[in-house]
Amino acid sequence: MDIDRRQLALPALALGLLTVVPAFAGADEDAVAKNVEAFRVAQAAGNAEGLASLCADDLSYSHSNAKVDTKASLLDGTAKANYKWTSLDYKDPTVRVVGPAAIVRFTFVGEQEFTDGKKTPQNLHILMNWQKQGNDWKLLSRAATKL
Repeated sequence: MDIDRRQLALPALALGLLTVVPAFAGADEDAVAKNVEAFRVAQAAGNAEGLASLCADDLSYSHSNAKVDTKASLLDGTAKANYKWTSLDYKDPTVRVVGPAAIVRFTFVGEQEFTDGKKTPQNLHILMNWQKQGNDWKLLSRAATKL
């Protein structure tokens, strides 16, 4: 059987395209991971402005006590918080990009110190959903469950 260059071109092109898709996925995963870390840093600092730039306008942010915040109420609560984080870590994060969405899971471990001096540990499972909006990844939803 004789094979000419044209018959080899299509399989070679297909193989080349298969290697391009993971490269884009890796870049998206890196961008999401960077935003997750930026969110953690802003959250730990109580920086509402830093959080605002990372959140989608249609944000649904649920807490482990079943309270659900919108973007506006989350930012307001952050700005008016009666506590500070003495520590806040996102342990063992995983990022999975699926088209224009990213699924992020991690264990949220931290300690809050309230204005009255009381300290409260936090240990939660977190699920975040990020959405690609233009060239940016924005937090669309977040859910927390107690360990």
